[in-house]
Parts: sequence; C-alpha cells; structure tokens
Amino acid sequence: MTSIQERHRYILDRLEREGFVRVQDLVDELGVTGATIRNDFRTLESQHLLYRNHGSASPVKQKVIDLPVQEKSRICAAEKKRIALAAIDLLEEDDSIVMASGSTIESMAINLRPQGILNVVTPSIRVGVYVSEKDNVEVMMLGGHIIKKSLSVRDTYSLEGLRNVHCSKLFVGCDGFDLETGLTTTFEEEARITRSMMSAATKIILMADSSKYGKVAFGKICDFSEIDVFITDEGLPDNIQRRIEAEGVKVIKV
Repeated sequence: MTSIQERHRYILDRLEREGFVRVQDLVDELGVTGATIRNDFRTLESQHLLYRNHGSASPVKQKVIDLPVQEKSRICAAEKKRIALAAIDLLEEDDSIVMASGSTIESMAINLRPQGILNVVTPSIRVGVYVSEKDNVEVMMLGGHIIKKSLSVRDTYSLEGLRNVHCSKLFVGCDGFDLETGLTTTFEEEARITRSMMSAATKIILMADSSKYGKVAFGKICDFSEIDVFITDEGLPDNIQRRIEAEGVKVIKV
C-alpha cells in the first residue's frame, strides 16, 4: 500500500472501527516511516477528518450541546437505568455518598433502595427530591444559585458546603469523555464543583453511557486515571475499554 489515498482510507477505516489509531501500529502495518504517518495525520486533520494526539489519532471530537436535564433523561434512557442499577449495587449498608447532577444520576436516585441509613450530599435539586422520598435517607443539599437547565447549584456556597463533609463514594456523570481529554462537562463552573466533590469522596464512580464517547465539552473535570470505577453500557468498544482499564480504572459494562 503505497499511495497516499490508500493510506488515508486505511487510517480512516481503522478510526471508524476502533475509535483510535497509533502511529507505531500504522508504521508496522503499512511498512512506512513514522514521519509519513504523522504527515498523513496532519493532512487528514487539516481536512477535519481526525484529531491528532501524542503518538496517535482519534475521530473528530463532537461538541456537546447543552440541553435541559428533562430532555437529557429521554436520551439512552434504558442504558441509563441499567447503569443506575449497577451503581446502586455498589452501595454498602449505612453508606455516605455524594451524588452529582445529571440525568444518569437522577435515574440512580429514582431507583435507589438504601441499605440501613444512607447519607446523601448533592448539588442537584431533582436528585435531592427523589432521594428524600425514600425511607432511611438523610439528604444534605448544597446551596447556591440555581442553574435552570440542570436544576442544580454550582457556586461558592456549594464549594463551602463540600469542605465540611467526606463520603465513601462520589457518583458522577459527564457530558463527554475520550481517552485524550478525559471527562468534560458543558461549563467550567460545573467542572470545578465536580472536582471539589471528588475531593470530598474516597472512591470516584463515573456513570456515563457510551454515546458520550468521543464528545468534548468546555469544562474539563479530570483524566481517566483519577476515576476508580466506570459504569457504562455494552456500546463501549472493547479496545476503548482496554485502554481505560490500562489507566487503572475498573470498567463495568451493563
């Protein structure tokens, strides 16, 4: 395979199948130099056909559209419920947890069946209402200005409240994730409060359906190496799962 067009087609086909491709793999498979592959990457990136990373390439990142949480809850609803039920299975008796905002976290709140007395800290009004309707749940609502689309709070009052608690687990979602950027959310302020929630918990559990893979939003939450458990659906490609697990993350597919 010597023509530029053939190499470009091969690279794009690999990206479509696997979600990423490494320079060294293409060197070995195509019998060309690393400089040639990197030049191919630059050309394809200039045509908005891929995104270059250090030593690899990934598909063009899709931008996240900010939607009201009521609309988000209807997207991949079945997958979100399975993810939520798997998250509930991780709860222990008399647990203390932080539940972030978002439609997948809300599904967890709706289906919650606590063992013993469960303490819940949350910035989400909807999550707070759902869990407060359960028996044997104590709820601490973080304060601050209400964001209408997410029906949650994220300002200095919320950050101050998080300084006074520590929980065993944080259950958190995101608007997009990939292997290079990590976890992202629409607004920087939301990413900031999420990082504070991470500091208030021992174990970080990400709940995100596979449709969010390859999407990127403005506010970076963290890298995958900072996550302990990732619960997702069967739509996540196996090769992406292996790369996430290589970061020390336990992946649960439901």
